Amino acid sequence: MSLKKIMANYAAYNLWVNQQFVNWLTPKSDELLHKEVASSYSGILKTLNHIWETEQYWFSIISETALPERIENAELDKNDIFEGLLNTSAKLSEFISSLSDEQLYKTIKIESPWFQCDLPISDYLLQVVNHGTYHRGQIVTIGRNIGITDASNTDYNFYNVVKAQ
Repeated sequence: MSLKKIMANYAAYNLWVNQQFVNWLTPKSDELLHKEVASSYSGILKTLNHIWETEQYWFSIISETALPERIENAELDKNDIFEGLLNTSAKLSEFISSLSDEQLYKTIKIESPWFQCDLPISDYLLQVVNHGTYHRGQIVTIGRNIGITDASNTDYNFYNVVKAQ
């Protein structure tokens, strides 16, 4: 199996799993989605917004484009966050699918105040998807703590099995 196929599938999974979360959370009340709890981000929408902002950051690195201007969280409602996250995930998936194996091995140097690295695009894609997985796990836990217990299975293996059917 080629690197392109693996990475395109992983990026498509990222879009699918974010869609599953949007579908799950859309009917939930704003009160529940804003409810404050002890976590790295204090609520479901704040955590989703962080996932979206981080995807935007990594997309700008991977695609070597400018980072979009940040909108203050207070100005965003749940539909803005849901739409923004899905749009960014779709752009990421489309971009990764357009790359060849050779392009996925291309290294991009990052020098930021927090870290420096020079890794291939494929490693940065793994970073963005794994980061989202980490925080989506937190969202499920936050949900359980506030009474939202109907999250669906979003494991990568489950995605591959469902996709194959």
